[in-house]
Amino acid sequence: MAELTTTQVKEIVAARESLEGENLSRLNLQKAKLSGADLSGANLSFANLSFANLLRAKLSGADLRGANLSGANLSFANLLRANLSG
Repeated sequence: MAELTTTQVKEIVAARESLEGENLSRLNLQKAKLSGADLSGANLSFANLSFANLLRAKLSGADLRGANLSGANLSFANLLRANLSG
């Protein structure tokens, strides 16, 4: 699977399509509007998600190791089995 760019991720979310299982590692998604996005099983390791809106996002099984989540809105997000280490 090819790696997506920040712009492609934002377009996919805007179209309400799924990012399930995608490799989004190391992307700069600062202040991204990801409310309700399906990021289940996605690789978000070392991504910059600072101040991102992840309200009601589906992050179950996502790899968030080393991701910057400072100031991110994770209200009602599904983090079941997500890896938040590091």
